[in-house]
Formats: sequence, structure tokens, C-alpha cells
Amino acid sequence: MGFSLGIVGLPNVGKSTLFSALCANKVDIQNYPFTTIDPNIGVVPVPDERLKFIHENLKSKKAVATTIEFYDIAGLVKGAHKGEGLGNQFLSQIRNVDAIAHVVRCFDSGQIMHVSGAVDPIKDIEIVETELILSDLELVDRKIRVLKIQAKTGDKKNSAKLTVCEKLYDHLSQGKLAIHFDFNLDEEELKAELALLTIKPVLYIANVDETGNVDRVANIKDFSTLKGFSVVPICSKLELDLAEMDEASAREYREVSGIKQSGLASLTISGYELLGLITFFTSNDKETHAWTIRKGTSVQRAAGKIHSDMEKKFIAAEVIHFDDLQNFPSLEALKNKGLFHLEGKGYIVQNGDLIYIRI
Repeated sequence: MGFSLGIVGLPNVGKSTLFSALCANKVDIQNYPFTTIDPNIGVVPVPDERLKFIHENLKSKKAVATTIEFYDIAGLVKGAHKGEGLGNQFLSQIRNVDAIAHVVRCFDSGQIMHVSGAVDPIKDIEIVETELILSDLELVDRKIRVLKIQAKTGDKKNSAKLTVCEKLYDHLSQGKLAIHFDFNLDEEELKAELALLTIKPVLYIANVDETGNVDRVANIKDFSTLKGFSVVPICSKLELDLAEMDEASAREYREVSGIKQSGLASLTISGYELLGLITFFTSNDKETHAWTIRKGTSVQRAAGKIHSDMEKKFIAAEVIHFDDLQNFPSLEALKNKGLFHLEGKGYIVQNGDLIYIRI
């Protein structure tokens, strides 16, 4: 799997419409059609033209995409951190995802009531983030009470954790997200123990109508810059309409309308950038496979994504850069040009690399 994304937001902002649009997309890749794990979780293949190119040129029998797991998380209301509405369900689900897709309403509609009475994207963002911060504050407060008892025994490790938690509590009390707290590298264990909600990176999904709601999107972009997050404008209603068309009709509509890529593609690109992820490929007669790893991953560690034995028994890797494959789209031509690169275990995998592992 590539990564998981929790779709969150206030009621009536278009979360479920976006979820339906993303999960209904028809992608020209075999083996990974949309599947439903339960009514609120969908797994979709990552659209990647490189996979299709390698599959077709190297003539493997099938292509296997890496995937994104989308969670359509229950709508948030004020008081969610206290269990109001579906608050407890919301907060438990959001802990399971890699990143948050925060859907923010930018469109006007006389038929769909806004929960606050008026469309105000920044106010909506602040309501959701406040609930997440309040939930984290309760969690950190409980942790502090436990650590104070444990620290009385003279345990230096717990005393150090207590100091960090007290600083973190002050940070959150100022309305700041945990992702902006300065954790040290040796505090990763504490981060894992806390499982904070506001430690997760965020994509703001500006849900627009067909006019684009330019001013409101601009406001969200200005706001997101201060947070260090990204904004993806998507017209969920249009995306759902396009997802229900056949592929040729949807492509034609996008071309005529000047829409460069689908909402799923835009969201995927932004998600990979946000989480620092890249894709590498493997290929043989049976299948061409896309794999997701973090930037900076060694080729030996990447081999472990394919199979744990490949990492343990790793000897070397033959690497073909995707740009070279585009210029010489056959293995024979690449070998003749000396474009098979033999790499040791310390080689850092580059985005788009085609890799053959030797064990």
C-alpha cells in the first residue's frame, strides 16, 4: 500500500461526495479495482503513467499498482473531543491514518445548509483543528498524571518524558498543532506512545464549485502557508460525475474543459509530496509492480518491501532510471547503452527507478 488518508471535515462540506468520486475512479491498470473493506473505507490504485509505460514496453502479463486507502471519517461537530455527535468514532478512526485530508467547503448552495449558517473556510478549519487539539490536550494531560507517579520512583527515562509532555501541553494550550512541536530524535518512542492527532500532516481539500471559488481558495492557501501544509482544490461534484462516465468520455470532457488531471491524481501527487514518498518499480514476465517507499530509502531496505528474504539475502541491484527507459524502451537497448547500473546495498533509490534485485 502507498499510504492511508483520512477524509475529515464538518458535516455538509462534501466529504462523502469526494470519497465516492475518488473510489469510483476507473484506472487503466489490472489487478487493483476499487474494493470496499467496509462502507467507509476504500482502496484505490494510484494513477501512474510510468507503470503503464513499463508494463506495455516490457510486455509483462499484468500491471500491479500501489494503492491509497481512503477513510471517510464521521463528520466532526463542536464537542467531538468530549464524544459529542460521532466524536469518539471520529477520533479513533483518525488515529489509524498516515495523513489527514481536511475537506473545506468553498462552494455556495441554497440546497445544502452550512452547519454554521455561512460559508467561511478558515473558520471551519479552526473548528476542526480546535477539536483535534483539545483531544490531544486531554491525552497529554492523562499521560502527565501517569508519568508524575512513575517519576517519583527516580526513573530518569520517565522524568525526561514528563518534562517533554509538560512542554507539549503548554504548546497545545496555545492552540498550536503537535506537528509543529520540536520533538528530538530520541523522543520517537514517546510520540508513538501518545498517538497524537495533530502530529499528522494535513492536506486541505478546497471543495469548490465549477466557478472555482478563487477568493476562498486563495484564503486557504494563505492560511496553509503559515501551517506548512498543502491545498488541493477539487470540485467533488464534478469529479463524481466524471467518475461515473466511461473513461473516453471523461478524458474528452477534461480536455475540452482544460482540466489537466483528475482529483485523484492531484491528491495522490500532493499526498506523496506531503509524506515524502516515492515510487519504484519491478518487472518480469508475469507482472510489472509499483512499490511505495520513503525518500532516502536504501535499495536493500526497498528490497524488503518486495519480500523480507530479499532484504536479508541482498547482494546487489541492477537499476534502470526511468528517464533512460523512456529514451530506450527495451532491456536489450538499455544494456547495449550501458544503462543498467549495478548498485550495492547503500544505493539510495530514486523516484521512478526500475530495479532488479540480486540475491
